Amino acid sequence: MSTFATHIRRALPYAAPIMAGYVAIGIPCGILEAEVGIAPWMAFILSATFYSGAGQFMLSNLWLAGQPILAIAASISFVNLRQLLYSAAFAPRFQKVKRWLAALFALTVTDESFGVNLDRFAQSDETTLISGEPGLSPWDAADATCVNLLSMSAWATANFVGGLVGSALAIPTAVASFAMTAIFICLLFGRSFTSTTIVVGVVSAAVVVLMKLVGLDQPAIIVGAVCGVAAGCVFAALHADRPIVPETSGEAVADDEAYAAHLLDADRLEAAEERVAEEVRDELR
Repeated sequence: MSTFATHIRRALPYAAPIMAGYVAIGIPCGILEAEVGIAPWMAFILSATFYSGAGQFMLSNLWLAGQPILAIAASISFVNLRQLLYSAAFAPRFQKVKRWLAALFALTVTDESFGVNLDRFAQSDETTLISGEPGLSPWDAADATCVNLLSMSAWATANFVGGLVGSALAIPTAVASFAMTAIFICLLFGRSFTSTTIVVGVVSAAVVVLMKLVGLDQPAIIVGAVCGVAAGCVFAALHADRPIVPETSGEAVADDEAYAAHLLDADRLEAAEERVAEEVRDELR
């Protein structure tokens, strides 16, 4: 089996949940793109090159709302600034790989694939830490890039299908456009909460609502996001931050040392379980 096929086979189990989610939201996105006159084949190319779920939903919604092109470009660019942070977070792991592979990874990383690859790299590191030697199947740059590419293929295909069947399904635009809102709801509640993130969310939502009440609809989201981030930075600088996690055995973790030990034990147990599962899969092959 070729090296590329090996990496695809290793990445597929971890990319599959992302791919399923992208199909569910990619079809509504394709329907919206058809509403603004984007042909199915164009939607596929757009999804495979621009490749921004939130950006593509924004593009269709803002265009349907009659927003000027410059405002659309500025809004989408602001939302996608987080991609710079995603790529930068993985930069140390791609220092020794070929530049074209590092560039391909950076061009195809998304919120969901970032989370999956971050976890897989951490699992490999934890396996090495426990055993004192590299894991049996360490996660590498090629595996991570294959997760990105598999996810992108599902997203682009779903957009193409949405453009083809949009008119036949006759899904109301308002219903299809809610998929973008659903994406951000999942991203919000799919992460661990800290006092800082709560401050960011509350301030951002309050500013957006306030600006819409006074009739400033167009800059509401951008200004709300900036105000939320600023409030979070100020709050984090003034207060010690710490994840808000479920209580263990009916009692909260009492102090910082116990809290750190609790997280380390959980990570090691998860890493050990993953290592055993991989060994079983290797035996079955």
